[in-house]
Amino acid sequence: MLAGVSGQYPLVQNVTVTEGGTANLTCRVEYNDNTSLQWSNPAQQTLFFGDKKALRDNRIELIRASFSELTISITDATLSDEGMYTCSLFTMPVRTAKAYLTVLGVPEKPEIDGLTKPAMEGDQITLTCITQGSKPAADLRWFRNEKEVKGAKEVNASGKTFTVRSSLQLQVDRNDDGVAYTCRVDHVALAQTPQQATEVLEVHYAPRVEIIHSLAVPQEGQYLKLECVSKGNPSPDPVMWTKDGGELPDLDRMIVEGRELTFTSLNKTDNGTYRCEASNHLGTSSAEYVLYVYDVPTTLSPSTTPPLHPIPPDPTALLGAHASDPTVTGNRDPNAMGQHGTDHALIGGVVAVVVFVTLCLIIVLGRYLARHKGTYLTNEAKGADDAPDADTAIINAEGNHANAEEKKEYFI
Repeated sequence: MLAGVSGQYPLVQNVTVTEGGTANLTCRVEYNDNTSLQWSNPAQQTLFFGDKKALRDNRIELIRASFSELTISITDATLSDEGMYTCSLFTMPVRTAKAYLTVLGVPEKPEIDGLTKPAMEGDQITLTCITQGSKPAADLRWFRNEKEVKGAKEVNASGKTFTVRSSLQLQVDRNDDGVAYTCRVDHVALAQTPQQATEVLEVHYAPRVEIIHSLAVPQEGQYLKLECVSKGNPSPDPVMWTKDGGELPDLDRMIVEGRELTFTSLNKTDNGTYRCEASNHLGTSSAEYVLYVYDVPTTLSPSTTPPLHPIPPDPTALLGAHASDPTVTGNRDPNAMGQHGTDHALIGGVVAVVVFVTLCLIIVLGRYLARHKGTYLTNEAKGADDAPDADTAIINAEGNHANAEEKKEYFI
């Protein structure tokens, strides 16, 4: 910003410098009739009168002196150098222009307090970042790894500079282990090289265990590896393997190497529950794996000569084949990923058809018997109805035989 009026008036410009830097103060006159220029400090002490140095200060030097310009420099600027500087043009009357020198206070490198090493999972801690000497007051920013998080800021004046604090409250868990918390100072005096401090959290926590297996459907004779993955700090090493609550029975085929349990060749005796346990001074954790060893599936080699008469598939054999296949049957298997109900659906369908056919037969038979229901008398019985005695009944019966040829009944 320029101060003064062109012509016989001095022109100056406000200057900003970082503490420890160099400030150049320039005073110009567009039209000067050989009149001297002079620079004086905020205390009204003359620094230079023309090219003559008036104040003994080794930090103040002459850059250029003429009737139209007077430029001086102040090296290693301090906060006490800040203030209003005056350029005077000795005419009648004396004309002056004022330039303000601003000195920026450089904030010190921040420090992080309140970190306990190691912290325990669940602890509540408060991280405090402090920086001093800034002018104007600096801004403090927190970062968790590369992501910014918000802290509580507090500013206190200390003379011409400021002390700035920022606090960050944390309830640490295992996810904070190894996380870097950074406090960065943002300030106009640090445009090129921002100051920052970083602390890495170390969190101790009890272990957690899981078992990873190499086979989805273990079969006899196969190689199987179980890995006990345990995460804890301090590291829970070594881990302990057991089977059905006791020691491993066959160490020739069951090999323990670090966190891994390997079976060189599976067989039915390996069926059981395997347990992996890991512990540190904060606790113990375990995981279980239920092993079921399947039979090796058998397949018949296809015949090269086709049969003379095609043989329909045997439903019983087909069902048997399904039952021996662990990927199709619904047998209870702890190692299988899911259960299949194909056999149950097929059997249910057959039973439903049989029941339906049986009901139809019963209905048809009932209707047939209902239509043929009646009372039938022999010829002898018909004659005996009206006869007074047995002899008459026999005679009537013989007569009825004769009439039988003439009267015939037809049942439809």
